Amino acid sequence: MKIVVLAKEVPDTYADRKLDLETGIADRDASDRVPDEIGERALEVALAHADANPGTEVVVLMMAAEPAAPSVRKLLAMGATRAVQVVDAQLLGADLALTAEVLARAIEHVGFDLVIAGNQSTDGSGGVVPAMIAEHLDVPHATNLASVEIADDRVAGSRAVDGGSARVTATLPAVISITEQLPDPRFANFKGIMAAKKKPLDVLSLADLGVDAEAPDVARSIMLAIAERPPRSAGTKITDEGDAGERLAAYLVENRLA
Repeated sequence: MKIVVLAKEVPDTYADRKLDLETGIADRDASDRVPDEIGERALEVALAHADANPGTEVVVLMMAAEPAAPSVRKLLAMGATRAVQVVDAQLLGADLALTAEVLARAIEHVGFDLVIAGNQSTDGSGGVVPAMIAEHLDVPHATNLASVEIADDRVAGSRAVDGGSARVTATLPAVISITEQLPDPRFANFKGIMAAKKKPLDVLSLADLGVDAEAPDVARSIMLAIAERPPRSAGTKITDEGDAGERLAAYLVENRLA
């Protein structure tokens, strides 16, 4: 079985994140770049299956600029068989539609039985790319899974719904996305780090995938305006002079909070 895991490099979750006010694109040099944790959890799902099923190939796929190579190598050190990185200057600021199209073409290029992704990235938080990829590939998809069971011909799992959970099943080939309820990712040990240096890392361009990022007949989203978030104000302070309760009630009514 060949499992393709979608990964993404994002600004450090614990650092400040900034937008370039001229381009509207995230300033990825404002903090350290790291593999998105939800993508690492997706990789853990694939690796756990590979541990129990020898012969399983786990391919990490990332669409990112060249400096993301160390992040890809980290994922290889965790245990992935090989990696593919899509690098092209035309992908700077790519919207969800272009991202899904490029990843789908790359998945076709690699070949797959199952695609595993996180439900949404911690930077863009779009949450729709896995389903869009499945549409491009014309395969079933099961999203937002809190548990995953992989068999030779199908994948199953459960997802949270109002008032409980629902169990879903899809025949392979398929695309799934997982939530943070899946197990924490494993740490890369010294042996894995050394082995990662020798594992294949293929780099593809849009030309290799036959994708035209500027095709005139394809709808793309554009940013019309952007502004910096205003500084947080100090708020309203009420000093108790015997009437604090009345003043607080009046404030809540005035601001339609009560």
